Formats: sequence, structure tokens, C-alpha cells
Amino acid sequence: MAKKYDLIVVGAGILGIFHAYHAAAGKLSVLLLEKDIGPQGATVRNFGQVVPSGMPQGRWQQYGIYATRLYKGLQEQFELGIRQEGSTYIASDEEEAALLEELHEINRANDYPSILLTGREACRRLPGLKAGYARSALFFPEEVTADSRILAPRLLQYLTETMGVEYHNRQTVIECDSSRKSVVVRTAGGRLFQAKQVVICNGSDFQTLFPDIFYHSDIEVTKLQMLETRPQPSYTLPGNVLTGLTIRRYESFKECPSYSTMSHDAAYPRLRELGIHLLFKQTAEGTIYLGDSHEYQDAANAGLLGYEINDEINQLMLREAGRIFDFPIWAVRRAWFGIYAQHKSESLFQYSVDDNIHIVTAIGGKGMTGGAGVAKDNIRTLFNC
Repeated sequence: MAKKYDLIVVGAGILGIFHAYHAAAGKLSVLLLEKDIGPQGATVRNFGQVVPSGMPQGRWQQYGIYATRLYKGLQEQFELGIRQEGSTYIASDEEEAALLEELHEINRANDYPSILLTGREACRRLPGLKAGYARSALFFPEEVTADSRILAPRLLQYLTETMGVEYHNRQTVIECDSSRKSVVVRTAGGRLFQAKQVVICNGSDFQTLFPDIFYHSDIEVTKLQMLETRPQPSYTLPGNVLTGLTIRRYESFKECPSYSTMSHDAAYPRLRELGIHLLFKQTAEGTIYLGDSHEYQDAANAGLLGYEINDEINQLMLREAGRIFDFPIWAVRRAWFGIYAQHKSESLFQYSVDDNIHIVTAIGGKGMTGGAGVAKDNIRTLFNC
């Protein structure tokens, strides 16, 4: 245990990566530990949509705007697969269209650019969009798309090759022994590491280290299903595409004046019951991602969500997707599910075990958009940098 670090980060998902990034940017010595061969959780199983437009106004939207600029800046230095093609929300009825107009005005007051589109203009922007579905749309040109399967590995490569972060995978941390001035971290393989501060960003896995805190944390876990089509020949779908059920679900729209008067109970009861709202994104190789769904359990009962793919959910998503778009190819290449942790009443679970050990997790579906900003604030607080 010859070397002592300023910071050890446990967990190399998006939250852990950005805590390591901001600490290294502040000229601190950083060790990043990951229990698997690489990130395996929500960081690599999500849509890769960076959408500040969907975040609540204030702190969280600012986190998203900061992350968007950071992704773009890093992309200029290192190939991360980031594409700036914007985000388009499609309203399917007058209630959703009213929310788009209201969010447009809110963002104009905040100097965050957006462009209202008619249904016809939306169909010209998004090939294959069905005119019978598109009442209107709202386009956010600054927002970006990432390939979630490659973003984290390439960020890890950037951290180690250009920022001096030390990274070790296959290192399951089983103990954090804190004294007044430092923490000794022990792995399952018997390795010992020492640091002034430890930040734990390993999703719901922190139950291994602090089970009492975990089981009393009011964290729940969410299971989401997603699909990917086969490559679409001679077809391009630009940017992040979010639809009417998304408008009815995302937090930014809940802050709009007319949200409280919407008729939420009328349409698609089974879709609502399973938490389905349709998102679309085309990958660099031409496939289309679509989904997703939301099933919930308290963290202590996460195993009840099961390991199966629910075919009913897939069929419901495909049916609703067919009501919105006409893609050249609908054949499914693969289906998968992701699991993420979220706090039932807060936007994030943060808990300091003592002055040296800090748990940061349960960011829900906001990690790709908000994680960088959360990490920046935490490193500034811990190290005054």
C-alpha cells in the first residue's frame, strides 16, 4: 500500500467516470475501481440520449446543459461517438401540443434554444413519421446523441491515456475502513488501496459495503426493456426522437401550466401500467433503438423483477412504434433490459458515511444527462477545486 491517492472512486459507470474526470481535471491523484470487466449496468444499457430539455428547470437542466457542452468539447479531442443532431418531441394531440408551446416559452425565457414545428414540418424533419400522429413538434438543436455501448469505454480510455487516472477493473471492493484522515479500501482479491476520500458510485451494489444504509435508503430499482431493429438501408432518422407519452412523462413538462389539467387516464391504459413511452434513436450503423418500459420494485426486493424479457412489453412497444413511424425494416435484431436505481422522493441518493466516505447513486434515468454536473459539484465540495 505504498501509494496514497487523493480520491478513490468505486464504480466505473457514468457517475463514477465523471467524478474521476473532475478530480483529475483538478490535478488530484485518482484511482477508479470497477468490479466487472467494464461498466455493465444502466450506463451501457440506455438510449444514449442527452436531453436537458427533459430535465426540471433550474439545477438539473443546468447540469444537462453543462454535460452537453462537456461531451461536445471532449468529442473534439477524442472520438466518443457523440453526435449533435438535436432532440425532437412529437405531440400527438392538442393537450401535448399545448405543453410543447408552454415549454418553448419557458426555455425561451431561460435562453435555451428550441424551435416549434408544425406537424408537416416535423414529418419533413423525421422521415417516416406518420402525418396522422404528428400534431406538432418541438426541436432542441443543441442536444446530442451518444452510443451508450461505446461511450463509457472510450471515456475510460480518455481518462487513463490523457488525464492520468489509474483504472483497475475486476476489483470488487468489499470493505472501506475509515480513519480520521484517510480510507483503506480492500478488494475481494485482497488488494489494499488508500485515499483521502472515497466516493462510491456503484448503483445499488453499495449494499455489499453498507447494507444497513442500503436497506433503509428508500431506493427503488427500475427495469426497462428496449429493442433494436436491423440496419435500415438508405434511411436516416436524425437525433433523439421523443413522443407523446414521453411528453406526458418527463419532468420538464410537469412544470408547464396546463399539465395539471391533462386527461391522463383516457388513452393507452396498458402502456401506462407498464410505464411504456416511446423513444427512438438511430445508431451510427443504421439500426433503430426503440423503447422503453418501466417496472418498479423496492431495492430490497429487486430480484422480483426477474431476468426475463417480457414479450408482451416488446409487442406493445412495437405496435405503438408502428402507429408513429413507418420504418423500412421492422425486424428486431436484439432485445434487452436495463436496471437502474432511483430514490423515491429525491432526484439522487447522496449519503456521507463519515467525513471520508461518500455514497452517490440512484440518479434514475438522469445519469447520462445530469451525472457530469452532479460529479463536478461533489468534487468541488470535497476538494475545493
